[in-house]
Amino acid sequence: MRDSRGWTQDDLADRMGYSSVHVSAVETGRKPPTLRFSRSADRAFGLVGTADAFEREYREIKHGSLLEGFPEYVSFEGRAVEIRLYEVGVIPGLLQTPEYAATLEADAVRRQAITSEQAEERVELVSQRQATLARTPPPLIHAVLDESCVRRPMGSPSVMDAQFGRLLKFAEMPNTVLQIAPFAMGARRPFTLPVTVLTMPDRSIMSYAESAQRGHLERESGSVVPILTAYHQLQAEALSQAASVALIEQLRKGTQ
Repeated sequence: MRDSRGWTQDDLADRMGYSSVHVSAVETGRKPPTLRFSRSADRAFGLVGTADAFEREYREIKHGSLLEGFPEYVSFEGRAVEIRLYEVGVIPGLLQTPEYAATLEADAVRRQAITSEQAEERVELVSQRQATLARTPPPLIHAVLDESCVRRPMGSPSVMDAQFGRLLKFAEMPNTVLQIAPFAMGARRPFTLPVTVLTMPDRSIMSYAESAQRGHLERESGSVVPILTAYHQLQAEALSQAASVALIEQLRKGTQ
């Protein structure tokens, strides 16, 4: 694209605010492009917001650090009118504070499962997903969290205090329902793994679930309806929102 405009690497570097050495390193693959670099290239080439944008290419590259199937799910999540989610072990991304998300990804870096740059990208994606839900009208969100989500400490007490505060604010929103599935449910808990059910604008439904290897998006209603039925049963057995809020408030006192 630079060649087609008759620009030298120095020309492009001046337009992007980078050195020609940096531009050369990205062009030859010696240095990976960052989000900032990609956006600078889009401004230089006049590609901001287009299908050919470098930022778009960057995000496709970035998704290589995500579980297979998850990027496709995110594209539907951002358009859903109703989201029903169930999570085990950790607070779900849509409800995480940036500090909680960063702590979670820092542990993945410690285990060398991902790089520091990939961790930053994942934290940014959490913020982007939450931003897409702040639209008018907002989607209705049903969130059922296994008790392990709120019992498991993540980071410092201040991180957990802020996260509990985020959950309490979430429960107060007019378009949300927050419930805790207590350990006491035992065998009555219909799911052993996280699951999400989306209702799209045309009222079609789809479900998303993950294994250790990949995420799977199911669009056949014959397969999704039983999951939706099980989710309704989960909600019926879980604590009410008032009781769930009381439990979170109690746990929060231990972080202060």
